Amino acid sequence: MDSGPRGWHVEMSQEWDVLGPIPIHAREQHFLSPAFPLDLSKNIDLTRTYPSAYADGGYVSWSKASSDEHGNLKVSHPNIRWEQLRATEGWAALQHHNVLRTYLTVYPPDSTQERIEADPRLRVECLQGAYFCILPGDETTWTTHISEWHMGNVYALERAPVQFVSFPTSPCRVKATRYQVVLCGPYEIRLFGDPRSYNSEHPILSINFNISIDTPPLLGTTPYLATPILHAPAHDVIPDFIYGQPFSSTLGIGLRNVDFCRNTKSTSGWWTVVSAAIPPCAGLELSFCNPLTAIRLAPTQTHILTLEFQRDSGLIPTDITELPVDITISPFHDESACSNVDERQIFRVNVPIRHIPMWTSVSYTAIRATYNLGFSNPTIFLVLPPRYPNKGGPKEPILALHGAGVDIIDQTFWADSLPRQDRAWVIIPSGRTSWGLDWHGPSAADAFAAVAALHDILCPGFVDWAYPRDTKLVIMGHSNGGQGAWYVASRWPDKVKAVVAAAGYIKSQAYVPWTMSRFAHFIDPALRAVLETSLLPDDNDLFLSNLAHTPVLAIHGGMDDNVPPWHTREAVSVLREWNLDADVTYHEEPGQPHWWPEALKNTRVQAFIARVCCSSTGAPKIKRHKFTLTVAVPAESGPMEGWRVHALEVPGRLGRLEVCEDDEGGVNVKASNISVVSIDLSKASVNRLVINSQSIEHGSAKAGTIWLEKDTNCNSTGWKAVDSYVENFQQPYGRAQAILSADKIIDIVIPSLHHSPELSVALRITHNLRAYHLLDARILSAHEAENGLACGGNMVVIGCADSLLVKDLLRLSQSDWSHEGAWVLGDKKFDNPTSGLLFLVKRTSNTANTALFLQSSDPGGLERVLRLFPIRTGVLVPDWLVVDERVDRIGAGGAEGAGVWGSASRSNNGKWGFNTCMSWLN
Repeated sequence: MDSGPRGWHVEMSQEWDVLGPIPIHAREQHFLSPAFPLDLSKNIDLTRTYPSAYADGGYVSWSKASSDEHGNLKVSHPNIRWEQLRATEGWAALQHHNVLRTYLTVYPPDSTQERIEADPRLRVECLQGAYFCILPGDETTWTTHISEWHMGNVYALERAPVQFVSFPTSPCRVKATRYQVVLCGPYEIRLFGDPRSYNSEHPILSINFNISIDTPPLLGTTPYLATPILHAPAHDVIPDFIYGQPFSSTLGIGLRNVDFCRNTKSTSGWWTVVSAAIPPCAGLELSFCNPLTAIRLAPTQTHILTLEFQRDSGLIPTDITELPVDITISPFHDESACSNVDERQIFRVNVPIRHIPMWTSVSYTAIRATYNLGFSNPTIFLVLPPRYPNKGGPKEPILALHGAGVDIIDQTFWADSLPRQDRAWVIIPSGRTSWGLDWHGPSAADAFAAVAALHDILCPGFVDWAYPRDTKLVIMGHSNGGQGAWYVASRWPDKVKAVVAAAGYIKSQAYVPWTMSRFAHFIDPALRAVLETSLLPDDNDLFLSNLAHTPVLAIHGGMDDNVPPWHTREAVSVLREWNLDADVTYHEEPGQPHWWPEALKNTRVQAFIARVCCSSTGAPKIKRHKFTLTVAVPAESGPMEGWRVHALEVPGRLGRLEVCEDDEGGVNVKASNISVVSIDLSKASVNRLVINSQSIEHGSAKAGTIWLEKDTNCNSTGWKAVDSYVENFQQPYGRAQAILSADKIIDIVIPSLHHSPELSVALRITHNLRAYHLLDARILSAHEAENGLACGGNMVVIGCADSLLVKDLLRLSQSDWSHEGAWVLGDKKFDNPTSGLLFLVKRTSNTANTALFLQSSDPGGLERVLRLFPIRTGVLVPDWLVVDERVDRIGAGGAEGAGVWGSASRSNNGKWGFNTCMSWLN
């Protein structure tokens, strides 16, 4: 039992009803109803059985499980013949889905005055569960009730924000009110591992689920909480101090809005941060990173206040271990930009600081450094300093990518397991969180941003230790970081000096196959092909041509039961297929498991690094007479040998550029599915050029870059050189996941800031962005966005279909979508009453920023597209997707339509248009 401060309290039963196991693949719960196979518009019948291919006889029934007093719950099904299943289907047969149900009871306070207060809310912690919802206790009301599914902390991320959940119906003020909790519990190999690794012959699902109650203060005491905004220290982003000064200038202070929305027709409970300052006696000065953007927190929202230490501030004595920061806040009233000064409140936050000594050749501490992503997302990373300053030119830094679940801040083993270098920095990015996006998309961007940030830190204060901003890198990683090393190096080959990849998997579908997926039994193969294009950019094996001329050391433990050694063996085999003479070494350590402390800290790894980094800065360039550049998403791919692909003919398909050079500067090129290419003449020599058997006259290329464009005029299939590619139209990303690649705070736009299903969805997205990616978002009304108050970065639009904002976004982006009482794509109208739509557009015709629309015909459809918001890797969401209620039971097989936008070109003025060959309509 947990008692709230005002008398409300809640009890949750420790007895759970369990239905399972049901076959699914690793991410299928994002399409299927989290309650599948249940229909939560009907009563739960504990006597009913449900089909499951895992059970003898083909049906499973309800069973029981019990949690302990701390909320720890273990679920298993020892009656299933798991050994028989895995004998033919391997790990795919161990993946499964469970539905769990229990009850909670809410008791009102004794005081009559407290009973008339606003509803309390629930504070929920759901670790390693995928989704949960709170339902009315009376099942007869479910026929009209729309379940609100909240995403659990499925990775048990260490600094996830507090999750506040509203009751589906107001609790009674005079007697106890009963509710039901329904929990979606999938067993994923990547989360829980092979059962044999924990000495079990059957998989055991481990979940921690806790509920407490959160109550508002009495209205009779004060109109606001004493401190409506609280310091959330787990979300602080603080650099180390050396010589009494911050090693880096960015400071992030975690804030949480714990106020309540007391009136569903008002914006009470919203607060704005007005200012932040360090008292003069502290000796340092702070400033907002982006003073033009109002920092507003919705009720329950966690946000990181981003500040900058001013240069030339004073020194902080080493005996000072806290910095006081006074933060001024003001209530927000009905979309007014400011409020009465008398309503402002000031509260103090004491920020802990860590002083570390200057490193030497024999002693050092892993340094915490920070940088600011787009004025709103402060990020922390670690660095290991070299033993000696530069002499004879700096050496390439090592970019060390951690494995899944590794917290680089609170866990020291990763930094301790990396080899310190004589004259090269070891940079340890966070990837946003300990799981991030598997070092893809924004996680890869974070890694490169950390390299640039350290350069900027070193140049003014540690110039003898600095490296060039455009330095090449040695990419190193283990497990998910080993996979990330393959990914990062093969997508940005010209940034890479060498690769050390340990225990990495090739791609998610190879890690645990989708053999037992539910949707596979219902889906049109053409639809499946379109949906699976969203995985194409992550398939590392398809891009290994880009590493065929890069030194690679691949490592794996011979007894690895987490990532089987065949993944690395196969990657090396594919790499050698592209270049028989590739500089790739595979070392398999006999008898070693997935991780051992000397995996990367040994003489073999150090000798490899010394060999590849021994050449001086001015060494002559090694000529590659033949190479192949493979690209899936031009915006997420870099050049190779100075050649870069900027546009594909058909997005969603692979593009390949085969380049053959001779000793006299002649170049013969074969371009497959490519429409725009550039050549950096500082890295490539081109005297004569033939592309697809066509000779190209490219002139003097005074700008230092040759631009080649597929000529689409007059039905020509030829190529031409252009003086410049000024338009350089942003190409489609191919998948909705691009919304996470944010260079500024993400704007989430809803019809109004008053209580609504759209606000509920916005708050859940805001929570998930912070929990899974440490990305901040700001919730705006459509009216505010129309008046220019959006930040200008990526945007999520929820509803607002008839607003001027939506009309302008569709017009400026030249979108084929329109809203005419129902959403229409071209001449196809989507008017199913249960439909949900998700589609990506450009903010304008010439910007890299995107807007992701979440639209629906009813609240149930909105819940469906919310589950498809691309928070995790491996979810099949291309540029646009339409689903209806059928997906609740048959997964992706219930899609109404899906597709990848067509190429943006000069001929269509950069439009992302309907792409017939890469789209599917029911």
